[in-house]
Amino acid sequence: MRLLHTSDWHLGRSFHGVGLLEAQRDFVNQLIGSVTRHGVDVVLIAGDVYDRALPGVDVVRLLDEALVGLTAAGAQVVLTSGNHDSAIRLGFAARLLERGGVHLRTRVPDLDQPLVLPLGKDSAGQDAVAAIYGIPWLEPRLVAEQLGVESATHFDVTRAATARIRADIERRSGSAVVRSVVLAHTFASGGISSDSERDISIGGVGAVPLDLFDGFDYTALGHLHGRQSLAPDVRYSGSPLAYSFSEAGHRKGAWLVDLGPEGVTGVEELHWEAPHHLAVLRGTLDDLLESTDHAWAETAYCQVTLTDAQRPARAMERLRTRFPDTLVLGFDPEGGPAAASASYSSRLAQAPDDLAVCCGFLEHVRGRAADEAERAALAAALENVRLQEAAQ
Repeated sequence: MRLLHTSDWHLGRSFHGVGLLEAQRDFVNQLIGSVTRHGVDVVLIAGDVYDRALPGVDVVRLLDEALVGLTAAGAQVVLTSGNHDSAIRLGFAARLLERGGVHLRTRVPDLDQPLVLPLGKDSAGQDAVAAIYGIPWLEPRLVAEQLGVESATHFDVTRAATARIRADIERRSGSAVVRSVVLAHTFASGGISSDSERDISIGGVGAVPLDLFDGFDYTALGHLHGRQSLAPDVRYSGSPLAYSFSEAGHRKGAWLVDLGPEGVTGVEELHWEAPHHLAVLRGTLDDLLESTDHAWAETAYCQVTLTDAQRPARAMERLRTRFPDTLVLGFDPEGGPAAASASYSSRLAQAPDDLAVCCGFLEHVRGRAADEAERAALAAALENVRLQEAAQ
């Protein structure tokens, strides 16, 4: 049996104001093509299918197209909800969709209700099955009571969820060899858990220890956007597209997992081609506009940090003559902010009059000199202040 591990589609997300729906549609088409080309039996989607709890109509339509395309290509789909999804809305019509090969796992009562598929016989001649379970995003305060735990922590609710799954595997093991696959949308850390360090909080999100997934044949994680292996049998697929400039170095893709009666027999990387690459550029404006080293970034989405000692006039406008998709512009002068401040202070000290001070400040904060109309308006305002002071 061949599984394709994906997660964090974030359908409907934008990138610094640029809509990504067409790029996401391109990913869906690549995914469907991969299912056909590699003979995938089950597509795993480990949460954050949508980017928000109330997705737009066109976004919902894209997920509909994806599920229809995947099942038409011969694959079944197991899908869990993530922290960006509305579990109730995403889980609508789950029992009906199951008949068409789409298995939604968005509710706590469904934790120990796997998709069970035959794998043939193992080396001892015993029947073997694949049992695929889904753990949705578990918000501790909301699910602790349902899971029967007193402490509302990510560690405790995840431990309770995996305990339910292990109990179901034990029940099924009496009649067949069970090869278990678990989807989980969570933040998993490395290391072995202990009672003194059971729940780690990083950025407000609780991290759960890796050993909670011990014993499962494969754990398909979602939540982190970088594809990575925490252990040979515990992996994040990452997101299919880059959703921040911090992901500029990522090679986006998925994991192709072969599962047989003896367990996992192989894991292979798949790659997705992005319609736009990301470029994180740094340097003076003249260097960025003239150097051939940056030619590759001319068709990329760009984040630019200028290091000029003085903020260049019309910087964004000039950058976009070469890098039309510059989306983020920052300013970090060589020598740091203190150097820029010192430079501004020295110019301020040399200003011949109040009008020059005002015009210099305007140029400093917005990056371009005052035009004649603005100089006239500032001069009139200063004259008005002088007259008021004289009248007092």
